[in-house]
Amino acid sequence: MYARHFGLAQPPFSIAPDPRYLYLSERHREALAHLLYGVRNGGGGFVVLTGEVGAGKTTVCRCLLEQLPARCNVAYIFNPRLTVEELLQSICAEFRIAVRGAAGAASNRDLVDALNEYLLRMHAVQHNNVLIIDEAQALSAEVLEQLRLLTNLETRERKLLQIVLIGQPQLRALLAQPDMSQLAQRVIARYHLGALDAADTAHYVRHRLAVAGLTGEPPFDAGALRHVHRLSGGVPRRINLLCDRALLGAYAQGRRRVDARLLQAASREVFAAGEVTGDRRGRLRRAAPLTAAVAVAALLAGAVAYGLHAPAAGPTTAVAATAPAAPPPADPAPATAPPEIATFDLATGFATVVGPEREAWRTLARAWGLTPGAGDPCQEAAQQQLRCFRGSGVTLTTIRLLDRPGLLTLRDGAGRTAHVVLSGLSAEAAILAIDGVPHRVPIVALADYWRGDFATLWRAPNDGRGGAGPAPNAQWLAQQLAAARGDPQPARARADAATLRASIHTFQLQQGLPSDGIAGPITLMQLNRALGVDEPRLHGDS
Repeated sequence: MYARHFGLAQPPFSIAPDPRYLYLSERHREALAHLLYGVRNGGGGFVVLTGEVGAGKTTVCRCLLEQLPARCNVAYIFNPRLTVEELLQSICAEFRIAVRGAAGAASNRDLVDALNEYLLRMHAVQHNNVLIIDEAQALSAEVLEQLRLLTNLETRERKLLQIVLIGQPQLRALLAQPDMSQLAQRVIARYHLGALDAADTAHYVRHRLAVAGLTGEPPFDAGALRHVHRLSGGVPRRINLLCDRALLGAYAQGRRRVDARLLQAASREVFAAGEVTGDRRGRLRRAAPLTAAVAVAALLAGAVAYGLHAPAAGPTTAVAATAPAAPPPADPAPATAPPEIATFDLATGFATVVGPEREAWRTLARAWGLTPGAGDPCQEAAQQQLRCFRGSGVTLTTIRLLDRPGLLTLRDGAGRTAHVVLSGLSAEAAILAIDGVPHRVPIVALADYWRGDFATLWRAPNDGRGGAGPAPNAQWLAQQLAAARGDPQPARARADAATLRASIHTFQLQQGLPSDGIAGPITLMQLNRALGVDEPRLHGDS
C-alpha cells in the first residue's frame, strides 16, 4: 500500500523469510559458525541453537543448509510434536530409507535397524549425516531420550549421526533438567542467538530499505532508528512489524518521514501491552489517531482499487471528492497472471544443456543489454565498463546477497559439463535460462550438479579500478562506502590506507560477506547494490 509513496519497489518489512532480504549480523554469523563447526567436526552428538521468537534462527538454519559440505545428507524435521514412532518414521522418510516390517507394519526396532544400516552405508562412502529438528523446545522427554540413543549409532572411529536442535529459550531450560544430564553431556556446540544491538538494528532497517529499492531519502533518520531499537528490543521480526506499521501510518497521514511519535503509536498497535518496551506511560494514549488514519488509508486504497475496475460514474468519484489530499494509491495489480514457469528435470535432461560456456556468456550479456559479437564476451563487456567475475566455492547465500544473474557450471556423474544462466532464485528453486526459456529447478536437485562455480558481470567503478590504493581511487572508495552507510562524506585527509581498510571491513561485516578488508570484486558488487547502481537483478520464483 505504501511502497510507491516512499519510492520503494516493494514493501521492505514483510515477515516472510524472503532470502533477498537476508541480513547476517555479527551474532548471526557467530551462530552460523557454531553450527558449521559442530556439523563439520563430524564427532556426532548434539549441536544446539536457541533464541527468542523472531531472533533469526530460521535464517541461520537456511544459511547452514546452503553451506553444508558436498558429502552431507540432511534430514529436516520442522514439526517436533511427534511420538517416538512418528519421529523414527519421519527420520527414515527424510533420508529416503525404505523400511520393511513384519506383516507390513514396521516396529521401532525395524526403523532403528534400517536407519543404522543406512548410516553405515553412507559412512562407507564417506558421507556425513545430519538430522535438524526445528522448534525443538516442543520435544517430549521420551523423544529426546530416543534422540540420545540414536547418537549411540557408531563405528569404532566415529559417531554416525549429527543432531542439530533449534529452539526457543525453553530448550535451554529443558536440557538443564537433571533427567537430561546424559543428553546435555553430548552437546558439542551450543549458541544462544541474542537480539540486535542499536547499531545492527539501524543497519538492518537500512539494508531492507535498500533491497526494497529505496531511491529517495530514507523515511527513518538516526533518531527514529534508535527509537526502533528501543521499542522492538532489537528482535528482527518485531523490527519488521513495527517499521511496517509505522510506514503505513506515515503514508496514511501523507508524511515522508517517520518520527518517534508515529513509532510509539505503531508499537501500541502491533505489540501486546506488556511488550511495548519504550513507552512505560500512557500505553493507550494517542493510539486512536494512527488507527483511524490507517483505516482511512485502507478504505481509500480499496475504494481507488474498486474505481479502477468500476464504471466512470461509480462511487469512486464521490470518495475521491471527499479526500483530495489522499496519498497516491498503490500500483494496480496486473490484469493477467504471468505464465507459470515449467520445471526442468536435470536428471533426464542434462544432456540437452551440455554445451560450450561461450553461449551461456552470450545469453548473460543480453541480460545486461549488450549485443554479443564474435569476439571474447569479457573483452566486449570491458569496452562498456563491465567486468567478468569467476569464482569457485560460491554459495547460494552469497549469490542471494549479490542479487544478480550469472553462470552456473554444472557437472553430472559422467563428467559432462553444462553452463546455464541463473536468472532467478527463491527459497525453494532456481530459475535457469535454457535455450532462452526460463525453467524452474528445485534447489535440492540443483545441489546434485552444482558445486559452487559461479560467474557473472558487474559494473566497474568510474575510475576503472576501485580497490584500496592511492588517491584518487582510495578517496573515491571511501566516499562510496560512506554513502552506502548513510554517513557524512569523509574528508580527503582521512582516506588513508588504515582507515579505508577498516571501512571496508565494517561494510563487509554489515553485508554478510567474508571480511578481509580488501575491496575485491564481490565486495564492489555488493557496494554497487547498496548504492542502487543500475544492474540486472535476480527475480523470484513464480
